[in-house]
Amino acid sequence: MKPCKVGIVMDPISEIKPYKDSSFAMLLEAQRRGHELFYMQPEDIFLKNGLPNATITELKVWDRAQSDTSSQFYGFGASYDTALSSLDTILIRQDPPFNNDYLYSTHMLELAEAEGVLVVNKPQSLRDANEKLFASWFPNCIPPTLVSANATQLKTFINNHQDVILKPLDAMGGASIFRVKQNDPNINVIIETMTDHGQHHIMAQIYLPEIRQGDKRILLINGEPVPYALARIPAEGETRGNIAAGGKGIGIELSERDRWLCEQIAPTLQRKGLHFVGLDVIGDYITEINVTSPTCIRELDAQYNLNIAGQLFDHLESLRA
Repeated sequence: MKPCKVGIVMDPISEIKPYKDSSFAMLLEAQRRGHELFYMQPEDIFLKNGLPNATITELKVWDRAQSDTSSQFYGFGASYDTALSSLDTILIRQDPPFNNDYLYSTHMLELAEAEGVLVVNKPQSLRDANEKLFASWFPNCIPPTLVSANATQLKTFINNHQDVILKPLDAMGGASIFRVKQNDPNINVIIETMTDHGQHHIMAQIYLPEIRQGDKRILLINGEPVPYALARIPAEGETRGNIAAGGKGIGIELSERDRWLCEQIAPTLQRKGLHFVGLDVIGDYITEINVTSPTCIRELDAQYNLNIAGQLFDHLESLRA
């Protein structure tokens, strides 16, 4: 395929850890294939007379060893304003929270999509598929779960299940997740704080003791799973397996149950244009479906000599062939 212009919308590149950053793996692969790279932050996107534009910056990237902390891993070229339709593909890799500013950027990027740009993942589907709620569209794949803003309903769920995880619907990386047991004296204040006295919905799920064997991150490309998952093992004294919360990542082969879970959601992912997705699985259940900026590419690549970003670009290039 002839070289394309690939834009990426992401958080500040200066703040990433390149040796473990999945967006960086995608940039390296796109550059290896001869594609031109253009960098944007969400605030660089704008509408002019109803047409989607952005201030884009030419970008080059270099792979560095984890121990090499002194070398620059990216370089900027010229910056200029242009119509987003001048790009062929745009990767949306901005981390949550999914706030109004994120919402507005998906609307503007949807206009670019209407002009023929391949936007990954599909902007409308990013709006539709809340990473905590989306799993509920597959009720045979999730553990007992309640989403509510009502303190009485939440406390009844805790009393019935005795050991429960409470989490907000708009955070990432294990932020603001609580494990609450039936007789915890802090139940009321935790629920009041998380729901802002009943004004915001939160999610309650039963605690799954299989978390001790890891919160598995399964990556799917066009609904097809990478054959290995990264089991994120909680740190000592933790209930969260998230790498951002101190968890340790260990690669494991997918189980039959893992593959079955992927089969249940694959047609929906394909239909919604969710080309790259991260499935979180604890034991036999899906707990989250990550669609905004799934991670763990570099860890799995390193452990199994894979090229997951290469598989992704094979798929994306087939869409533009």
